[in-house]
Amino acid sequence: MTLNLNPDTLVDQLRDHGLAGAGGAGFPTYGKWGPTRLMMNHQESEPGYYIDKWLGKEHADKYAELFETFLNEGVFDLIVVGAKEKDREWSHRLEKATGGNVYTIKDLPINADEEEGILHAYTADNYNFGKEKALLAMITGESVGQDLPMDHNWVVHNTESLYWVYNMLNDGAPVTRKFVHIYGDAPEHKFLDVPLGTPMEDLLQAAGTSLEEIEEQGKVLADGGPGWCFEVADPEAFGVRKRTNAILILDGDTVDEVRAGGVQSRIDVLHNGDYDWKEGPQEKEPTRLDVDRVHVPLISNPGFAGLVAPSTPQVNEGDTVTTGDTIATINDAGTFSEVHHASIDGTITHIEQGEEDGFIHIEA
Repeated sequence: MTLNLNPDTLVDQLRDHGLAGAGGAGFPTYGKWGPTRLMMNHQESEPGYYIDKWLGKEHADKYAELFETFLNEGVFDLIVVGAKEKDREWSHRLEKATGGNVYTIKDLPINADEEEGILHAYTADNYNFGKEKALLAMITGESVGQDLPMDHNWVVHNTESLYWVYNMLNDGAPVTRKFVHIYGDAPEHKFLDVPLGTPMEDLLQAAGTSLEEIEEQGKVLADGGPGWCFEVADPEAFGVRKRTNAILILDGDTVDEVRAGGVQSRIDVLHNGDYDWKEGPQEKEPTRLDVDRVHVPLISNPGFAGLVAPSTPQVNEGDTVTTGDTIATINDAGTFSEVHHASIDGTITHIEQGEEDGFIHIEA
């Protein structure tokens, strides 16, 4: 075993290395740990997403090492990989590398009290199973109601989140990059590996368009997947967050038709007739994109403002930083907060503090 895991200091490591949910709520990872059962949410319900499927296939040996270390060090006594039956071809390598029992749709739910070690549980193709409570109920038969999974002895993380945990334990690397899809009404579907804080313009250029073209065409930019996304209110101020999985380019009229509430209400075009999410070529492995400026947000999910406090900058304008340097630390104003790190080498050119929209801008 090469992973540097000390159960007594693991939560501190997760906090200090800046891990937060790589999708969904983007909650600080250290705030979820403590239970002895782990569910890897390997569902990836949004069509056009390949981040988790690719990670599980390409880095199966890393997950095997991570899981074995967790079990040997007593961090968890049960680890469940919850994927969709339709995507099982993506998981064959992960199954082989990690071992463990395999349960198909007809075998569910399992009795978690009678299980230990590693197991793979395959569900039907239901969009809602991408939500951690629904996935837990489907696989284990346990409904947590208004509680959190951790209240019932479960930690639930998606595949990318656990990939960053592996990197932290393997080489001490903090979170400085993110996997992001750009698609919808984009000239090209792109699956990118980008620095945290990558501006919208750079993402769009990689997909063959620009902010100017988006505005001229009356398109809407949305953060999230077809079934669950929200309009990016200020694209010029946008920087990729730790929870950003995709940016969708959507027809403005279509968005107006499907959005029941105001500008910041949820957009659901999963089954909208204007889009066939399986049509056209899709990138199924990432292309690395390096940029010369980043706009690092001080909170991964502004929706948690209050419960999660924006981080406290530890740098000043004019300071030079190297990738991985700590640029913001825990803020005691909230129940939880995050540590953030420089995602490129450069100079701090601007710092903006705020409950929801604070950021640190770095220019190479």
